[in-house]
Parts: sequence; C-alpha cells; structure tokens
Amino acid sequence: MMEKFKERISILEGVNVEIEGGLIKVSGPKGELQRELEFPGISIEKKDKEIVVSTEIPRRRERAIVGTFASHIRNMMVGVSKGFERKLRIVYSHFPIQVKVMGDVVSISNFLGERKPRKVKILGNSNVQVSGDEVIVTGIDKELVSQTAANIEQATRIRRFDPRVFQDGIYVVEE
Repeated sequence: MMEKFKERISILEGVNVEIEGGLIKVSGPKGELQRELEFPGISIEKKDKEIVVSTEIPRRRERAIVGTFASHIRNMMVGVSKGFERKLRIVYSHFPIQVKVMGDVVSISNFLGERKPRKVKILGNSNVQVSGDEVIVTGIDKELVSQTAANIEQATRIRRFDPRVFQDGIYVVEE
C-alpha cells in the first residue's frame, strides 16, 4: 500500500473559500474568483482553516497536479486579498511611442513611426494605467494580469530589424 500524497494550504485572513465538487470559489476584500479544478484521483477538501489537496495514487503525474492545484488555490487567495501588479516600461530612441487605454483595448501608436496603431485586448477585469513612460497592469487574477502584460510586450516585438539597434518597445520590468 502506497502512502497518500497531500499538500496543505492555510486559508489567509479575510478570505472565504467554498468547494462545490470541482468548482473552487474564493472571495476576499478585492473581489471573487472561481475556477474548475478537477482531475481523476485528486480530491480537494476544506478542513478547519486549511485546504487539503490530496491523491491516493502518488505517482509523478498525480503529485505534479496536486502541486499545480495547490499553487492555483494559493494564487487565487493572494489575488482576492492583495491583488497582482505588473509594471512595464516604454522604451524608445527613434519615435516617441504613445500608449492609450480605450475601454478594454490598449492602443500603441507611433511605434517605429508606424501610421496604424497596434491594439492589445485587456483580458478579464484587469486594469491598465499609463503614466509617463510606465504602464501598470493590476487585477486579482494572476493569469489574466500576466497574460495582458505579456500581450502588451509582444505587440511591440521587433521584426525585420536588428534588435540590437532597434531596442524600442514596451518591456515588463517588475512583477
């Protein structure tokens, strides 16, 4: 008989966690997140002030998924209590880049002197603020905040030019 593999996550102060089947709902002072976490042979239970993610079959794959589920739940709790933030820096040497937030789209104009602005969709309920040469992406869902920041960075990727000379763009500088 193999040993049961489990990972314990203590619930943060001011955070409420509900588990209904495979649906995990986490609510806190900044908002509410929910996520479907299901995998055969893996159970998620709430006991007192902690959540236990466990598996009866401690093979490599199942242990990896237990760790992944535990990380997702931890990130959800941190998101609803503190939130997440990514800072990006606007860098240009040739043409001044103008960045504007218009509803749920970030518009990047005058990048390398292009006439047509590049547009990036803001994912989920993430917030994007532009102040001077800094772009700040904030929100409660770590994945959506990080993906929005990555999409903004990718929109200004240099193609067909020497990247050592043309270092213009918007880059993630702080997580």
